[in-house]
Amino acid sequence: MEHVRFKNRTWDIAADLRLPKDFDTTKKYPAIICAHPISSCKEQTSGAIYAERLTDQGYVTLAFDASHQGESGGEPRYLEDPPTRVEDFRCAVDYLVTLDYVDEDRIGALGVCGGGGYAANATMTEHRIKALVTVVAANYGRLMREGNLTPDAALGMLEAVGKQRTAEARGEEAVITTYIPNTQEEREAASITDVDITQAIDYYKTPRGANPNSPNKLRLSGLSAAVGWDAFHLAELLLTQPLQIIVGDVPGAFGSYRDGFELFDRARSEKKDLLVVKGASHYDLYDQPFAVDQAFEKITPFFKDNL
Repeated sequence: MEHVRFKNRTWDIAADLRLPKDFDTTKKYPAIICAHPISSCKEQTSGAIYAERLTDQGYVTLAFDASHQGESGGEPRYLEDPPTRVEDFRCAVDYLVTLDYVDEDRIGALGVCGGGGYAANATMTEHRIKALVTVVAANYGRLMREGNLTPDAALGMLEAVGKQRTAEARGEEAVITTYIPNTQEEREAASITDVDITQAIDYYKTPRGANPNSPNKLRLSGLSAAVGWDAFHLAELLLTQPLQIIVGDVPGAFGSYRDGFELFDRARSEKKDLLVVKGASHYDLYDQPFAVDQAFEKITPFFKDNL
């Protein structure tokens, strides 16, 4: 594995480039861009699980930290900005096509959770990506709107964000909040029982998946960009590449189960498939062998056939 950097606008994107066993610089290899979930980083599921396994299968893989997050550059920090995260994919392709050993006609993408939603959106307008896999893809815009329970609650949040931006423009400090409670005790105190939130804490805040590049920090003044964004907008017109969608059948608050079906229905792709992993939750498909193994029963032949 090599730690590499490539540009998005004026800042560097930090990435882990994995090369297959018995790598030969004189050969041409298919390459797969691996995108991490919202609040995550390249060292977690996108890199350590999916990129690692794809590399074992003979692919060059590139797992990167989103702009404004992890080891990547971009100011301000802790920003979750959908258009910029989509641009990260285009810049990742720009980097891959400069590598002599990458076959530019055999570049794919795989995204997990929010990274899957971003990957779908990027693939619509980045047709150098020839095949797409989404794993428990979540539409961050939909989640931001419906996660507030009612449209009026979302409107109230936009009012609060506007006031915070005004305060920051006048010199006040930024407010940094969290994606999830930091402990199960915080979750219980807030009377949250949802399976996705419960398992998110288990993944991100314990040795199972914790990483310093995934600090559970979110900039409040940046939230408005996602509220009016739809990861699947124009999928029925522009998403034509082969598509493999993978979800678990244990639904939770993040909505990846329903988002998977929506993406399948909306995608224009003539070649598309949806796998529902029985008994798997959103976070089981991050790293649990029984779920990941079933996912790869589809992923392996899919990329073999389409890259």
